[in-house]
Amino acid sequence: MSGRYSDHDVEHYDRPRRRTRPRTKERPTYDDAEDALVVTVDRGRFTLLLDGRTVLAMKARPLGRKGVVVGDLVRVVGDTSGDDGSLARIVEVTPRRTVLRRTADDDDPVERVIVANADQLVVVTALADPEPQPRLIDRALVAAYDAGLQPLLCLTKSDLADPETLLATYRSLGVPWLVTRKGGDLDELRGRLAGRTSVLLGSSGVGKSTLVNALVPDAGRDVGRVNAVTGRGRHTSTSAYLLQLPGDVDGPGGGWIVDTPGIRSFGLAHVQPEHLIEAFPDLDEMTEDCPRGCTHGDDEPECGLDEAVREGQADPLRVQSFRRLLEARSESAY
Repeated sequence: MSGRYSDHDVEHYDRPRRRTRPRTKERPTYDDAEDALVVTVDRGRFTLLLDGRTVLAMKARPLGRKGVVVGDLVRVVGDTSGDDGSLARIVEVTPRRTVLRRTADDDDPVERVIVANADQLVVVTALADPEPQPRLIDRALVAAYDAGLQPLLCLTKSDLADPETLLATYRSLGVPWLVTRKGGDLDELRGRLAGRTSVLLGSSGVGKSTLVNALVPDAGRDVGRVNAVTGRGRHTSTSAYLLQLPGDVDGPGGGWIVDTPGIRSFGLAHVQPEHLIEAFPDLDEMTEDCPRGCTHGDDEPECGLDEAVREGQADPLRVQSFRRLLEARSESAY
């Protein structure tokens, strides 16, 4: 072979090697990271509460696609002074106690986490203006049971309609409830919220923001009106927001609430029937002899719930109400 190179100069044919330093397997320990609580999320920026001050932060690149949501307990580094123009970095999300999630539709495989580390889901519904939406209430209850949250039904605008009609539907489920009215006393609600982190969930126009402003006077949440033609409310909250209730967190009147945007759809693709019935220990016990794959619905030929009803061991209304929740899960997203 003639020319500049011989047959033995194979290294001259190789692609030039990149002159970069090899990646180290060592990762920062972030021993100096501080603990903070995520208050709200807005377009890739996270508002945190850290030692009583508000801090703006971004997510560190090593977290990748890991989501950070309202209620998360995180560790942050960088400028945590909270001064104008300062920006900290979230480097770690601590394990979550509970996760409230939904999907856009029942056939949507992508789950959307709404809030982390909550204790209670307060389903807010108006008795009139707008009219109650039982299917949406059922779906919210399913999400609460699946997430391991204590549900609470909060009925607003009782000065416009009698709550008994709606309450009769949910008594057999044993769902705690309370009734409020415009300008009424909220001491009972404050008692239910004390010492807990509660998520307020409901459709637009039911009075969530009005309740929040009454519970946290300096919250300043926008209040909307119901459209007289469509009967639906206007979205006034655009993102979930965590607020501290007045008072000592460990004493009377303390706690946290999360005001969420009004919902018009609530997919439950992530909820499995066997997980849902675990929220009803008395009924779950009666399904031990069910055939493999039994969903415990009305169309199951050998479901243990039917046998328990026939033998008088189960309340028929409670079984019917549970199956209504199952049906709500299998229907199209509201």
